[in-house]
Amino acid sequence: MTRLTNKTKYIVRAIPVFILVLLSSACSTTRRLPEGEVLYDGIKKVQINAPEGHEVPTEVVDELKNDVDVHPNNYISFLGIRSPFPIGLWVYNNWNPDSKGLKGWMYKKLVEEPVTINDVKPTLRMKLLEGELENSGYFRGSASYEIITNKRNKRKAKILYTINTGTPYLIDTIEYLPDTCHLYHSIDSLIKRVPYLRPGTRYSVDSLNAVRTDVANGLRNRGYYFFRPEYIEYLADSTITPQRIALRLSVASNTPKFALSRWKTGNITVWIDRNDHQGPTDTTHTRQATIIRQTPSRLRPHLIPSCLSFRKGRYFSVAGMNRTQSYLSRLGIFNYINIEAMPDTAAAEPTLNIAIQCTYDKPLEAVLEANVASKSNSYLGPGLTFTVTNRNVFGGGEQLTVGLTGSYEWQTGSDRSSVFNSYEAGINASLAFPRLLAPRFMPLSRRNLNWTRLTLSADVLNRPHYFNLAQFSTSMNYDWRTRKYFAYTFTPLKLTYMKLIRTTAEFDKLMAENKAIALSFRNQFIPQMGWSMIYDREMNRYNKINIQASLTEAGNVCWALWRLAGVKGEKNIFGVPFSQFVKATAQVVYSRRIGQGDSWLVGRLYGGIAHAYGNASEVPYSEQFYVGGANSIRAFTVRSIGPGSYHPDKETVNGYFDETGTFKFEFNLEYRFPIYGPFHGATFIDTGNVWLLSNDPNRPGGLLKAKNFFKDLAVGTGIGLRLDIGMLVVRGDLGVGIHAPYNTGKRGYYNMESFKKSLAFHLAIGYPF
Repeated sequence: MTRLTNKTKYIVRAIPVFILVLLSSACSTTRRLPEGEVLYDGIKKVQINAPEGHEVPTEVVDELKNDVDVHPNNYISFLGIRSPFPIGLWVYNNWNPDSKGLKGWMYKKLVEEPVTINDVKPTLRMKLLEGELENSGYFRGSASYEIITNKRNKRKAKILYTINTGTPYLIDTIEYLPDTCHLYHSIDSLIKRVPYLRPGTRYSVDSLNAVRTDVANGLRNRGYYFFRPEYIEYLADSTITPQRIALRLSVASNTPKFALSRWKTGNITVWIDRNDHQGPTDTTHTRQATIIRQTPSRLRPHLIPSCLSFRKGRYFSVAGMNRTQSYLSRLGIFNYINIEAMPDTAAAEPTLNIAIQCTYDKPLEAVLEANVASKSNSYLGPGLTFTVTNRNVFGGGEQLTVGLTGSYEWQTGSDRSSVFNSYEAGINASLAFPRLLAPRFMPLSRRNLNWTRLTLSADVLNRPHYFNLAQFSTSMNYDWRTRKYFAYTFTPLKLTYMKLIRTTAEFDKLMAENKAIALSFRNQFIPQMGWSMIYDREMNRYNKINIQASLTEAGNVCWALWRLAGVKGEKNIFGVPFSQFVKATAQVVYSRRIGQGDSWLVGRLYGGIAHAYGNASEVPYSEQFYVGGANSIRAFTVRSIGPGSYHPDKETVNGYFDETGTFKFEFNLEYRFPIYGPFHGATFIDTGNVWLLSNDPNRPGGLLKAKNFFKDLAVGTGIGLRLDIGMLVVRGDLGVGIHAPYNTGKRGYYNMESFKKSLAFHLAIGYPF
C-alpha cells in the first residue's frame, strides 16, 4: 500500500474545503463588507444621448466607455461573457485569513478584496466624461450617473452612466504662420496636407495633437532634427461665431534655438564588432562613411555603404536614419544595431555627425519544429523539421539553409499487425542572395530587401502497402517588393523529377484499374515557371487583411521548343515525358478585432484550380490539392476527404493516395481570445473539399457539379488552446466533425458515425492562417 506524504494529505484535505467554499455562494460576497459600503457589480449601461440627426463618432464612444470601464471583482471574460463565479470574493468572505499551511497559501493566491462603489469613484469619472466631451468638441455636453441597487441584495449595485453630448463645435477658420522663413513655410505646407484641418471638421484635441506630431515628424525629415510636437501651439477662439472655432497657429516662444535650426549631415562612422568583442580593428574609408571593424570578419567592402541612406553635406533626415536601421537589420547578420546623431561643435554651421554601432550575430542558427495530428480512428501523424542556417556565407549577407524534414503516420489500433505504416522524409538546401541576380527588368524599392534564392531538394514518400515515391527538385526564385504592402515572387525555372521507386502488386492492380491515377503517378519531369503575390496590410488597429495569389505553368516552354524542333506526339526530357499543366490559387485572410482587448475574428477563403493538357492528361500527384489536417479542416486528417463525395472502402489500408483533386475550395472562421498571460483560446468552424474537373469512373462522386457543391462540403468545428510567447506559438486544436461529404451510413446533415470517431486532435507550431 502506498503511503500519503504530509503534503499530499494537506492537498487531499484542502480540496473538499475549497469545493465547499465555491458552492457556498449563499454566504455570498458581501458578508465582510465594511459598514456603509456597497459592492460594485459592474456597469448597468453607458447611455449616450446625442441631438437628433447627429451620430457620435465611434472613436468618441470608445473613449467615453473606456473612461468608466472598471471591472468588478473576478472579472474573467470568456467569449465576451463575464464569469459568474467571484472566487476571490468567496475566499475573502469565507476563509480564515490566519490559516496556515496549504490552506493559507491558497488563501493568499486566491483572495481578492471587494471593489466597492466608493473605489470606483463615479463622481470623479463623471468629471472625466465631461472632460473627454470637451476634448472631442462637445463643449455643452454633460454627464451624470445613477446607482442601481440589486433587488435581492441591497449591498450590491451597478452604475448607470448617462451622457448628453450636445452639438459639437466645428472648425471655422485657420490662420497659418507668416511665410517669413523656411521653418514657417515648411510647417504651413505640412499642415495644409493634413485632411483633418479643414473648415467644417469637428474640433478635437486628440486630432490636433496628432497633427502636431505629424508636422514635427515631417520637419525632422527636412533637417529640423530637434523639433518636437509641443513647439507648435494652437490658439482656439469660440466667441467669434456660435458653435464654431477659429484656430491660429504659432511656434512656442520658449522653443530652443537649436530646435529652430536646420541641421546637415556631417561625418559618418560605422563600428562593426565581432560577437565576442575581441580582435584587432581595421579601418576602411569609403565615399559614404568610415568603417571600423574587428577582424577577422567576413564582410564585403560594398555591403555596409550600400545600406547607408545618409549623405555628407545633405540635410539630415530621421526617415534616412530609420531606413539605414532597416537596411542593416534586414541583412540578418547583426544582433545589435544602434544609430546616434551628435552635434559637431567645431562645424561652422549646424551639423550632425553620425555614429553607427553594429555587432555580429552568431553565424549559425538551428531551428527544430514539431507537429502532431491525432484522430480517433487510431492514426497518428507526427512530423519534424530541422534546419540550420548560415547567415553570412560569402560576406554579403548570403544565407545558406540546410533542412531535414520527416513525418509519418502510425496506426496504433487496427486488425493489421503493421505498426509503422507510412512516412515522408526529405532534405533541402537553399542559397539566398540579398539582391536580384538578374537584369533590371522589374521595378524595385530600396525600402525592402530583394532576394535571389537557389534551392535543391529531395523527398521520399513511403506507403508500405503501395509504393515508394522519390521527388527531386531544383529552382531559382526572385523575391522583391515594389510598394509597402505588396510582395512578389517570380520563379523563372523550377525543375522537378518524380520517380516511383517501388510498387506492390496491390498498387499495380489498382493503377491498372484506374488509368487517371496511374498517369498522375508516372515517372515524369515537371519544368515549371511561376508567379505569386502577397498583399499584407494592417488597415488600422481593428482590421487586417492578407491576400495571396499564385499562377504556375508547367511544360509550355519545353513543349514550344520541342515543337519548333519538329518533335510530334509525346515529348520527353532524357527519355522521360514532361508534364504540362496550369495551376492557380488564391487566398484571402481577413482579421477583425472584437472589442478593445486582444480578441480577433479571423476568416480565410481559399480556392485553387489545376488543369493538365498537351503533353499530359493528368496533373502530377504532387501538384494536386487535398484537404484536412492541422492547417485545413481540423476535424479530419490529411487526405481523408474527397474528391467530392468519393471515399475509399473501409477495408482499403492506407488508401488516402487517391483522395486528391484538381479543384479546391475551403473556408475557415476562427475566434481567438486571450485566456491568461501567454495562453490564448480559439473556437473555429472549417468547411471545404476537393473535386475533379474531369470525370473518373473509379472515383464516383468526385466530379465537380454545381448541384452537389454544398452537399459535398465537409464541415467541422472545435476548440483550440495556444501558447503564444511572441517568437513561438504552440497550438493544440481539437476538431469535431459535423458533416462528412461521403456516405457514412447515417442520415441527416449530421452524419458522423459516432462522436468519438468524429474527433481529431492536432498539435502544431504557429497559427493555422
